[in-house]
Amino acid sequence: MYLLFPGRHHLLTRYQKEYLLQLVEHGLSEVLDVFGNPLAVSKHPSAIIFAVTSANHNNTRRNPLSLYQRAMMIQDFSKEFKIPSLVIPIDDIGMSPNFASYTLKKIEVETELRLKLTPKNTIVLCSTPVANLYLTLGFFVLPVEKVPGPKLSFFAKLPWEELEGIVSQRKERKATTSARPFTLGLEDPTQIGAAEEKGIYHNLDRACLRLWNDYGLFEKVDMLFSDSLIGDDGDLTESRDYNTYVREMDNIAELKFQETKPFVKPGRIGDIGCAVGSWIKLVCQDPSGLESDFYGVEIARHLYQICEQRKENGEFPNPNVFFLRKNAVSGLVFPKMSMNTIHTSSLTHEIESYGGRSQLVSFIQNRYDELVLGGVWINRDVVGPEGKETEVFVWMEEESSTNNGRGPEAFSNSKEYLDSLSTKERFFQFQKDFRKVEGYVLRTDTFFVDGIEYHRMKLKDICEYLSKKDYTDNWDSEMHESFCFWSFNEWKENLESIGFKISPNSYEYRNEWLVQNRYEGKVKLFTSQSPSPKIHSELIPFDFPVTHMLMLAEK
Repeated sequence: MYLLFPGRHHLLTRYQKEYLLQLVEHGLSEVLDVFGNPLAVSKHPSAIIFAVTSANHNNTRRNPLSLYQRAMMIQDFSKEFKIPSLVIPIDDIGMSPNFASYTLKKIEVETELRLKLTPKNTIVLCSTPVANLYLTLGFFVLPVEKVPGPKLSFFAKLPWEELEGIVSQRKERKATTSARPFTLGLEDPTQIGAAEEKGIYHNLDRACLRLWNDYGLFEKVDMLFSDSLIGDDGDLTESRDYNTYVREMDNIAELKFQETKPFVKPGRIGDIGCAVGSWIKLVCQDPSGLESDFYGVEIARHLYQICEQRKENGEFPNPNVFFLRKNAVSGLVFPKMSMNTIHTSSLTHEIESYGGRSQLVSFIQNRYDELVLGGVWINRDVVGPEGKETEVFVWMEEESSTNNGRGPEAFSNSKEYLDSLSTKERFFQFQKDFRKVEGYVLRTDTFFVDGIEYHRMKLKDICEYLSKKDYTDNWDSEMHESFCFWSFNEWKENLESIGFKISPNSYEYRNEWLVQNRYEGKVKLFTSQSPSPKIHSELIPFDFPVTHMLMLAEK
């Protein structure tokens, strides 16, 4: 009789060990199932099948450990059982009513069709609502941590609850401890017995403690749980359409390459926020990059998987291309003084937008620490205008509207609604939505000059709108992002304060394609000597300001 134990298995507990030992040593005849009924199975367990779910995910709050780490821990954990323990990887397929049947089929495939689990030869161990999926298929289910019967109570914490408790207590301990480093979760990582006596780790199995300490995993989850930049599944934002995003990254890869190519220094080259690896692909094709090593860093799970697939497909001509799924904000990505070139594109504004100023400053300091002397950080991103607090008067077209006064509920999706709005109508929607979650208030005043309507606002606010008004397919995501937090000179000042020297080849510029195709005819900007102009002669035309920068920060 097989025991099927599905779960993510990032932690293994003492309670689980004791429960499984009871089943292995004393059999199944007296144990109670999820309904509180005796199982009455005369056969003893012959093997334990650990179905490791979300096996293709790691480095996130929901899934901090890689598959190989979980597999090693399970094998160490299973030494006392005296029956075989098999670790079977189960890829994530999302919330699916067919997940149990998918798991059974995956086990069959992974074992070369040798292991077919059925209600006649398998008992399932599960203490979460996933148990219902196996019950539907006719399996008997043992509740493990859950008390048998309809009452929602538990003999012990679930592993995920243990992990959250440990993270919380470690955070409290760090807040109250001295400046002495708190490494690997233990005073002495070799003293497992001492660690078990501490309440914070008491419920963890010894095999779990060994692995977590050997690989520094307590520190890793500290970082993952404290990071406000990424979600539970390791993505910057849940609202991004990655199909659109990937196309955009590939479309502009050649432009990014041509802008940055003259400034790339050979050696160890890192691309942080590498998206789908397009920039690395172009740089390593260039003769100057043949002798270099390339490291692409991407935290978004979906994009990282595309990078790995591209590498497997042989799309990178240089064999020394490696991809890392790491967070570059909370700590160093590369060893100190190890990188000749670090490249980032369209990343720093996301750190400011989702993580805040302190995380942006931390990111800058980390890049400085990683570079060798003479190394360069190439940062290509949007930028705010100089004098961004200046008040300007804005005219916006309103003839293109097809909305006819209808609200969002009259459309099948938000994109259709936004596309029906004129430039002026869409601005008012932008005014409501822009960084609303972050508490930002975009203030405007309305004036009529010779019968024409103008709106007075800060230059940075109309620049934010201009940069986002046409991205209606990713509107919710765009509404979180701030582009104009620093001007070019403010960027230089902040980089120099950390120790960077700014290359004279750095520059700011205006994307003329945007001006010609998205700004002209849609919006006009003016300044005035008068706070409340009454006639056109008091309005002074104002050019659309810069939109982007190429900042070359040298160490």
